[in-house]
This record gives sequence, C-alpha cells and structure tokens, in this order.
Amino acid sequence: MFRLSNNLVGILNFITFLLSVPILGAGIWLSTKGNTVCEKFLEKPVIALGVFLMVVSIAGIIGACCRVSWLLWVYLLVMFVLIVLLFCVTIFTFVVTNKGAGEVVSDKGYKEYRLGDYSHWLQKRVNNTKNWNKIKSCLMDSKVCQSLADESVNENVQQFYSKNLSPIQSGCCKPPTSCGFTYVTPIEWTKTATNSTDSDCTTWSNTDLCYNCESCKGGVLQNIKTDWKKVAIVNIIFLVFLVIVYSIGCCAFRNNRLDNAYAYPRWKGGNA
Repeated sequence: MFRLSNNLVGILNFITFLLSVPILGAGIWLSTKGNTVCEKFLEKPVIALGVFLMVVSIAGIIGACCRVSWLLWVYLLVMFVLIVLLFCVTIFTFVVTNKGAGEVVSDKGYKEYRLGDYSHWLQKRVNNTKNWNKIKSCLMDSKVCQSLADESVNENVQQFYSKNLSPIQSGCCKPPTSCGFTYVTPIEWTKTATNSTDSDCTTWSNTDLCYNCESCKGGVLQNIKTDWKKVAIVNIIFLVFLVIVYSIGCCAFRNNRLDNAYAYPRWKGGNA
C-alpha cells in the first residue's frame, strides 16, 4: 500500500521541479541576453541553482513514488548536507552583518556611511580591487546617480539636504558633508578649501563622482547588510521547510524498506 509520506514527498518535489524550470530559464536568458557585467555575474549561479533543484526534485520524486530506496537515500543525504550548509550560511550572515550603521548628519534627511564601521570580512571584500571594479561597474550601469540628478533637477540645496537618500546615493553620488563643498546639483559640487581630514574630499570629482570613495564602499556595505538580513530571514523559513521535508522523506525511506521487505522476504534456515 502506498504511504502518505511517499505521496507528500512526491508532491513537494514536483512543486520544486516546477519552480526549477523558470529559474533555469532565467539563467539561460541571462547567458544569451545579458549585456552588463552584473547580469553576466548572475548567469552561472542562477543556472546552477536551477539544475540543482531540478536534479534533486527528480531524485525525490522517483525515490518516493517508484520506491527506489537507494535513490531516496541519496536524496536524503543531499537534503541533510543542504540543511547543514544553509544553517551555517544563515549564522555567518547574521555575524558579518552585525556591525555597521549609518551616521545621522545634522539638519540632513539622509545618513552617511563609513567603511570602517562594518565587519572586517566585508571590508576586505570591497577593498579588493578586482571586486570593487565589478561593483563599481554595476553601480555605473544602474545609473543610480544620474537618476538622482534627474529627479532633483528643479530642487534647491535645502530641498536636496532634506531628501531621504539611499545608502548608495548618499555614499557614491555626493561628497561627504564634512568636506563643505558648494552644492550645484546632486552630482556636481564646487570644491572649496576644507579642514576636513576625510580622504574622500580629495577623491571626489565631478566626473567620477565618489565611486572610488570610502563612503561609497560604506554605502554599498550598508545596502548589502540590509539585503543579507532579509535573505537570512528567508533562509530561516526555508530551513524550517527543509527540515519538515527531510523528516517526511525519512518516513518515506522507512516505508520503502518495509515494502521491499514484504515484497522480497528473506528465507530462514532450510525453508525453500
């Protein structure tokens, strides 16, 4: 008799298989239609995720519905490894995003960000020249600073100061407030003599903006911190789901072994 747990494993993995199809399709689309560095960067991970989900779900369906015990055992082993990895990644995410926050600026609607406020692991990632060049290319392709300038075209300096800028807009599109530069547009400032010791004051230019500034790296890390915390919460929910599926899968594996034992009983002693 077919067991409830086998049915549930088959249904859940069939749903996973259906979800893997658009994920794989998105990866293939990025590989053929992607134009920017950012899109190309996502291509391989998305394809790998789609193929992984598809293969694992097929193994789960065949193992549970066709009562192939060895395949279901492989499926459970992969699930166990995935649960352990996901648990470790979730803990790591909370640890590396624990430090860092924006600094409130007097009479300004936005916050400013400092690279040194974030975890050393994250700082090391963005201080790597190769990594930062890729990130900077993505930021420039997204035209985040040009969009800020376009939406603020008729605003005066006080209106700009009252805006609630995103971490990347605040860190990459304007010089730090401590520099005391004169506002022209959100992405154009007149340099003036300053007593500030902030190295970003000399790094800023009206052509390259603050894409090479420490404040830009800080803004990127704040954005990463916010996104990673959201991902960590999703990971916890997914982890609970995986544990439930794994438990049901263990029941299905036990059922397979029992059914196989009834179908192929072992003969004892000298019985023919």
